[in-house]
Amino acid sequence: PIVRLIGVWKSFGAQQVLRGLDLDILAGQTTVILGPSGSGKSVILKHIVALLRADRGEIWFRDQRVDQLSERQLGPIRRQIGFLFQQSALFDSMSVRENLEFPLIEHSDLNEEGRRYKVSEALRLVDLAGVEAKRPAELSGGQQKRVALARAIILSPALMLYDEPTTGLDPVRSDGISDLILKLRRELGVSGVVVTHDLACARKVGDR
Repeated sequence: PIVRLIGVWKSFGAQQVLRGLDLDILAGQTTVILGPSGSGKSVILKHIVALLRADRGEIWFRDQRVDQLSERQLGPIRRQIGFLFQQSALFDSMSVRENLEFPLIEHSDLNEEGRRYKVSEALRLVDLAGVEAKRPAELSGGQQKRVALARAIILSPALMLYDEPTTGLDPVRSDGISDLILKLRRELGVSGVVVTHDLACARKVGDR
């Protein structure tokens, strides 16, 4: 497993969301988590990257236990995990290039030429070349999702977390996102966890 959750409990006030969850995420596969709204699917993803902390239990990434690490210690682990947020979470005031360069500036030593190459390569992977100068508001919902996906993979993560990747998209664009998830696993060898309501997406991308 690339990720292990062992006996994880999480409550928000009186609402118990995770009740002793045991889950292995296998390397090289895409694991799909299905369930109704409020059942704790996105909560699981946030525990994997320690955006939320468990009340009880253990969370492991490869051979490191992450639930007990400080924010500073989490940095190297989080750089190995890409996160596609449900609402894309792009910076509206930045161009597409600036959005994609942001993690490179924060977490790499690349010069401007190196960053531009990585940006164009990431956009090529998500079939969206040539939009570097545009702002998110100038793009469709499906294109914004692809830009967010390009940003999530730009540091070459070992694991991708997809939170409702097809929400708000029509069936054709939803299917395009599913194709991209398959393409990233094929071309980058990235393991994945997909949280979704979309049964067509789940059947298409999921190994488990």
